[in-house]
Amino acid sequence: MYDEIRAFDAMIARLRDEFPSLIDLSTGRVLRLLDAMGRPQDHLPPVIHVAGTNGKGSTTAYLRAIAEAAGLKVHVLTSPHLVRFAERIRIAGELIGEAQLRELIDSSVAINAGGEISFNEIMSAMTLKAFAETPADLCVIEVGLGGRFDCTNVFDAPAVCIITPVDYDHLEMLGPELTKIAWEKAGIIKQGRPVIVARQMEEGFEVIEREAQSLNAPMLAMGRDIDAWEENGRMLVQTPDRLLDLPMPALYGPHQVGNAALAVMAMLTWGDPRIDEAALAKGVAGAVWPARFQRLTVGPLGAAAVARGADLWLDGAHNPHGGRALADTVDRLARDGRPVTLVVAQYARKDSVGFFEPLKRLGARVIATTFESTTALSPEDLAAAAATAGLVAETAPDVTTATTMALEVEGPAPHVIICGGLHFAGEVLALSPETWPT
Repeated sequence: MYDEIRAFDAMIARLRDEFPSLIDLSTGRVLRLLDAMGRPQDHLPPVIHVAGTNGKGSTTAYLRAIAEAAGLKVHVLTSPHLVRFAERIRIAGELIGEAQLRELIDSSVAINAGGEISFNEIMSAMTLKAFAETPADLCVIEVGLGGRFDCTNVFDAPAVCIITPVDYDHLEMLGPELTKIAWEKAGIIKQGRPVIVARQMEEGFEVIEREAQSLNAPMLAMGRDIDAWEENGRMLVQTPDRLLDLPMPALYGPHQVGNAALAVMAMLTWGDPRIDEAALAKGVAGAVWPARFQRLTVGPLGAAAVARGADLWLDGAHNPHGGRALADTVDRLARDGRPVTLVVAQYARKDSVGFFEPLKRLGARVIATTFESTTALSPEDLAAAAATAGLVAETAPDVTTATTMALEVEGPAPHVIICGGLHFAGEVLALSPETWPT
């Protein structure tokens, strides 16, 4: 998948030039390299493996926050990054440093010894090598693409697997049928190992359930075996044997109740005695995950919104499921009657019409723009997709111009939401070091 390189990530640009994104629907190449490295995946602390279409990153953020609230040290692998590549690799709680990253790259390239491998595969292998060399209590691994053939799917016996909501995305690689996408995600389930499953569309759920049954993997499904909901400003989580009364999730939006509950159930299923109810509560209420309906008040765009008396939000929603979650979130935000403006940019390969359709009910103003990528949709084509979904969109050449247009509207200060994808969100956060993820 195309991922623009930030200018200050020169060593990553070098690695991408040497190892392009060769697609290989197997784990053979990464397993070969891991074998040459001494199989670091067998020398890790307990692993929680997270797959799904939407909510993987948020669920991972809750897992990390809960574990750290209990005083545990956590390795975390996520993708993609927003501003700096180092965001993908957190070693025992700290983002990887430049010197360590350079050493890892050099040693991994040498160990690979010219073998055919992709950028994502060598990156995943070197990350697991780094994790194996540093003591920690837990390892949280987010799937990059799909699951079954993803280069992170190298664990024989993860402590817990999680499958977040499965929906239509990356159809060129995983689809086109939802059952095929669900089959890919269910590939992380392992023999006899527990799996926590979010609410799913029926056809996807049936595929996941069959996979779990075939592997004798104990499965807990949201809405069937466990549940979670908001009540009186609190999050209630119904487990198989008790009801937990926890704070509302730190991340904004009604869908975050489900994401946080998946993390809570995974931690309880893992069963480490250090994860008590106090740690669950502190982690749920304290998780941080940039570009997931993130309020911006600093940086050039955030400062402009504050000066106008408006609120500016940044969200990575980019597919139909994300559009539905975004619409529900903005519905709640806009109950004060103030106008809503969506500033949107997307990749050309995305289902832009499907993304816009659930947003029609907001009655929002839409400003279509673009970002730095050879595969970004033009503002004009994105506006046409919005029109097909029943929305009227203006166009702007870049996000700064689009945000200025959104804020200059007469009347009450608007709610402005910048959305459409994580790469676009990363470009927004990169505008100022004040907004770089840490």
